[in-house]
Parts: sequence; C-alpha cells; structure tokens
Amino acid sequence: MSEKRSSAAVAPPGPVLRQVQEDLAALTKARLSVLVVMTTAFGYFVATKGAGSFSWAVLGHLVFGTALAAAGSAVFNQLMEVEADAKMRRTSDRPLPARRLPKPAAFVIGWILSAFGLVHLGVKVNAPASLLAGATLLTYLFVYTPMKRVSTANTLVGAVSGALPPLIGWAAGGGGADAGGLFLFALLFFWQLPHFAAINWMYREEYLRGGFKMWSNDDESGARTGRIAFGYAVCLAALGLAFPLAAPQMAAWGAAPGLGLGVVLVLAAQRFRRSGERADARRLFLLTLLYLPLMMAASYLAWTSPGTPQP
Repeated sequence: MSEKRSSAAVAPPGPVLRQVQEDLAALTKARLSVLVVMTTAFGYFVATKGAGSFSWAVLGHLVFGTALAAAGSAVFNQLMEVEADAKMRRTSDRPLPARRLPKPAAFVIGWILSAFGLVHLGVKVNAPASLLAGATLLTYLFVYTPMKRVSTANTLVGAVSGALPPLIGWAAGGGGADAGGLFLFALLFFWQLPHFAAINWMYREEYLRGGFKMWSNDDESGARTGRIAFGYAVCLAALGLAFPLAAPQMAAWGAAPGLGLGVVLVLAAQRFRRSGERADARRLFLLTLLYLPLMMAASYLAWTSPGTPQP
C-alpha cells in the first residue's frame, strides 16, 4: 500500500499542468489577444517606416504591455458573462462557468494584468499609447459587453474597440491624428464586420441561448446577416481602393491589392447571402482571417510617408 501511495505522490503532473495552461489560455482569450498584439505591432511598423525612429526595445515594451492589457480585459469580460457562457456549449467549459477557477481569483488576475499592462505602456512606451489602450479596455468592457444583451448595434461598438489597437501602435511610433491613423482604424473597423457577421450566424443558436442580441437572431435563412456582411465587405473593398489613390501616405499601387482582396470578401459574402449555407458562412469567416494579414502586409509595403519621430 505504501509503495502505491509513494508512486502516486511522485506521478508527473503533466495532465494538471496542461489543464492549467489551457485554462489560462481560455481565461485570457489567447487567440484574440494575439490578434490585438498583431494589429498593434502593425500600427507601430507603419508609423515608423522610413522615419528612423523604429526601436526593437520600444516594440518589445509595446507588445508586452498590450498583451497584458488585452489579456486582462478578456478576464473581466468573462467575469461579466459567466452566466451566459454557462448556457452556451462552446463556452460552457471555460474555467469560470466550469467552476475550475473562483471568481475572486479571476478578478485579481484581471486587475493585475490590466493595470500592469497600462502602466507599462505609459512608462516604457508613451502616454498616448497607454491612453488608447485604456480607451480600448473601457469601450470593450463597459460599452460593448453590456450592450450585447440590449441591442444588435453592439457589434458596431465592438468593432470600435477592436479598431483601436493599431492606433496604440501608431501612437507608440509617434503617429498623430491624421489620415494615416484614420486609415488604420477604418481598416480594422470594416474588416471586423463581415468577420463577426459570419461568426454571428454560424453560432446564432448559441447566442440566443446566452441571451445576446445579434444580427443573426431569428435569421434562419442567413439573408439578413448575409446582406450586412456584403455591405460592409463592399465598404472594405472601397477603402482598400480609395485610400491609396487619394492619400499621400500610400503608393497608388496599393489600390490593387486593396481592391483585389476586398473583392474576394465581397464575392464570399454574396455567396453566403444567396445560399444561407453554414459552409459558405464558414468560408467567409476563413477568408476574413486570410484577408487581414495579407492586407496589412500590402499596406505596409505600399506605405510611403515616414512617421513622426518619437519623443
């Protein structure tokens, strides 16, 4: 008996550690946080292109602080939606609704991550970057999250908070309130709308079960959600075409990938609108995931105006 107890006591804690890692990744919405960090870094790269102000140290602090703030906001978001998450199959196994983590512990984790991230940005990067990160967090938590139970306009508000991260990087690189920053904001804003329209419709029954007001509510045919996705995909394609031709910040050739990539989403949204098939909604969703890194790469390569030197 003693030998059995001894062997059990020294058993490798692999499964436990894996569960802890998975719970931390779920609690901080790791994949969403990576997207926030990626778009923030994109803003910094664009702001400093050709300006001679690029710094790997600043980029490292920017990524670190933004990642902490994004993770902290994800924790608070889940604290605010524990009951709703428990009702939806795809979220019911998250650590809070599954009761693997107590709410007070999550609250402390959220505060530490958010506060340290914002302070780190303010001290190691600059005040505008920290203020924009704070605005992102506040919009996401105190406007978008409660609005999900009140109005379908919540997706537009969520798109605002999701479009602020590139401006964090833009501000970190010395960029100001000009056409370049407006383009970065608009690019992320319009990109999110067909992206989330597809998600809304694919998981419409889950959102209804959770009590959320979404575009896809009671849209069994997908026609309404498809029209919304199509309309915003057209806006995205128009932005990709118009900005390089109208603004000096980007070379005119940037209109070609901007329009081409946008048309791909327009066609995918139109196909989903006509068919109302889950496969076509998923295709649109996957194409939005492909669109973003390709469009960011094309925009960076076509960017011509130097950023403002960082103070």
